[in-house]
Amino acid sequence: MIPDLWYKNAIVYCLSVESFMDSNGDGVGDFRGLMRRLDYLHGLGVTAIWLMPFQASPGRDDGYDVADYYNIDPRFGTLGDFVEFTHGARQRGMRVLIDLVVNHTSNEHPWFQSARSDPASPYRDWYVWSKKKPANAGEGVVFPGVQETTWTWDEKAKAYYFHRFYDHQPDLNTANPEVQSEILKIMGFWIQLGVSGFRMDAVPFVIAEKGAHVSGTPKEHFGMLRVFREFLQWRKGDSIILAEANILPRDDMKYFGRDGDRMQMMFNFQVNQTLFYALATADTSLLAKALKATRPGYPTAQWGLFLRNHDELDLGRLSPAERQKVFDAFGPEKSMQLYDRGIRRRLAPMLKNDRRLMELAYSLMFTLPGTPVLRYGDEIGMGDDLSLPERYCARTPMQWSGEAQGGFSDSPDTFLPTGAEGPYGYHTVNVAEQRRDPGSFLNWTERIIRMRQELPEIGWGDYEVLDLRDRRVLGLRYSWRNNDVIVLHNFDPEGRTVKLRSGVAAGDQDRLVNLLSDDHSTPAEDGRHHVTLEPYGYRWYRVGGLDYVVRRSEV
Repeated sequence: MIPDLWYKNAIVYCLSVESFMDSNGDGVGDFRGLMRRLDYLHGLGVTAIWLMPFQASPGRDDGYDVADYYNIDPRFGTLGDFVEFTHGARQRGMRVLIDLVVNHTSNEHPWFQSARSDPASPYRDWYVWSKKKPANAGEGVVFPGVQETTWTWDEKAKAYYFHRFYDHQPDLNTANPEVQSEILKIMGFWIQLGVSGFRMDAVPFVIAEKGAHVSGTPKEHFGMLRVFREFLQWRKGDSIILAEANILPRDDMKYFGRDGDRMQMMFNFQVNQTLFYALATADTSLLAKALKATRPGYPTAQWGLFLRNHDELDLGRLSPAERQKVFDAFGPEKSMQLYDRGIRRRLAPMLKNDRRLMELAYSLMFTLPGTPVLRYGDEIGMGDDLSLPERYCARTPMQWSGEAQGGFSDSPDTFLPTGAEGPYGYHTVNVAEQRRDPGSFLNWTERIIRMRQELPEIGWGDYEVLDLRDRRVLGLRYSWRNNDVIVLHNFDPEGRTVKLRSGVAAGDQDRLVNLLSDDHSTPAEDGRHHVTLEPYGYRWYRVGGLDYVVRRSEV
């Protein structure tokens, strides 16, 4: 039976319930508030909503320190509110993905409290312990400059516990069969409540060998990924896992699975990092190399394409010299950088609110090979608050209007500040005003999403990087079911002219029909199309056909 590959042509929108809409005036977003905004998301063209953590949590890491996997943080509502939300999303044709954070728990989780209290506790082996502090305890920290060690002494347990992240997030012993069974139980629970899959947090750490005996590169248990996938497909055939795995291209197929039996989707961090290098330098050679190196090896695998997410812009896979060029362009001040490897700004301020660059960046995200993942607020060009610590600067409340607190809440005190002043304040940047402006970034984004949904070739088709002999212009051709789409992007602040062939025989079909304007192209005397791109310009073409182009065959 052919699986339902709905995710191949989806539009994913990532949001935090806490940040989106407050319905009861307590200054915190909640599920009832999110319900009120489902029509907005549907109108934007969103087909899948990805929710950041909303389970019960002390909130020391924005919900990634889970204290109860089977309940909602009471600030956000109840399980009943959650089910109403998933039902409302389904009525509008939208699926729901949720974060699955199972590499670690909060140290306030009852499992850990039991484990530390009694060596005979049934949960003792659910965590990773050592009587002595391992010699390599200072290696492998995820948050340099904030986190000093991966092993912390617990006085009650009389032992050190392992934590890949903060010391209040002890790692689960994911090699323990009982822990693996519990992870399946957690997935099954939320599937029953209406979700269509999970964004799995920190996958390489979930499957890595853990313990004081581990030195060097930990062994990875890839069979675990196959168990997760088999369970989901048994419970709900069209459910998926979108893996957060910042890995090298040589390891991609280990996570996807050579036979398509592991993760359905992964975020393409390699393309993300080289994309920002290209934006910073107008040199697309690294990006083109990454696109060739990350070609999925089987038809059901899919990349998640993003520009900015809820974390820092991680540039750790670039060389120090390459990383510095991106820092110089988009985060030159130390306050804009994080963990010695990334930039913590939102996209609009990184690109200096240059509409040309913003359109170029989002045109790329919607036309690179994979499924686009949009971050809440980026459709209106929201800014950040660098006075907030670490990654919280880009997690401020959604700006709905120019009213008090940006229309997010009636409370004078919100969970994070809602900035009113400056070029990115809610008086200047908000949904209400952009809705009324036909030329706004919001309306441009809605139009781009609509066109992307009419181009299944990008999600489903084979692709090639065109040899345009110009490193400042990236060209891609997609082919699927006898249809071809060509997209061009100019990274240069100056105009560029490129020459290319459509790939079809000369005649009436040798046309490039512009899908975003009436600037179509026919071949010159040399048989090639001569396309002039304005500074930071882009083109989406369908090859051949009428001005209003339809595919030769449907899905």
